Amino acid sequence: MLDWAWELGVRHVTLYSFSTENFGRDKEELDALFRLFKRKFIDVTSDERVHRNRIRVQMLGDRSLLPEDLLATVTAAEEATREYDRYFINVALAYGGRNEIVHAARSILAEVKAGALEPAAIDAATVESHLNRGLHIPPVDLIIRTGNECRTSNFLPWLANGHESAVYFCAPYWPVFRKIDLLRAVRVYDQRMRLKEQMQRNAAGGAR
Repeated sequence: MLDWAWELGVRHVTLYSFSTENFGRDKEELDALFRLFKRKFIDVTSDERVHRNRIRVQMLGDRSLLPEDLLATVTAAEEATREYDRYFINVALAYGGRNEIVHAARSILAEVKAGALEPAAIDAATVESHLNRGLHIPPVDLIIRTGNECRTSNFLPWLANGHESAVYFCAPYWPVFRKIDLLRAVRVYDQRMRLKEQMQRNAAGGAR
């Protein structure tokens, strides 16, 4: 899927791999998933495509919830690709949109308490700057939801909903997601952008 995205010129891809709610699963299932994540992050450091294409790998989520060995592997993959800036793969791990906003609020309050920030100066840009600090994650243009689920599941609410991203719901489950499914999703995004541009032109015409 990443190869298809790069063919289309998509530079930023965020994969929602494990939510904060998923910690309620059975221990055996959690252990198996954590082993899988660990193996995949280890693969990043040795995958020549990552280094040849200068792909930066980043994790977004609550790091305090991860086992120490998995967190160490994630950190190693991030360090190995920290200087890359051509493509970005963001892995949402131990992630929840509401949890993300709560952490941002705590960070802002700490700055206010320390006297580094005036409450009256807090605006949307302030909140956005405190989300996933240190990571390069732009506003979301398109969300793809597989498995015939018509919900976005608490995924990047500030960067997606706040910026009115397009959403594509499709029936195939993730393991059988095809290139044609990606192209259909991109078409939905393109149609939305064309409609948005038309509305802006109409509004500008009315203003004259």
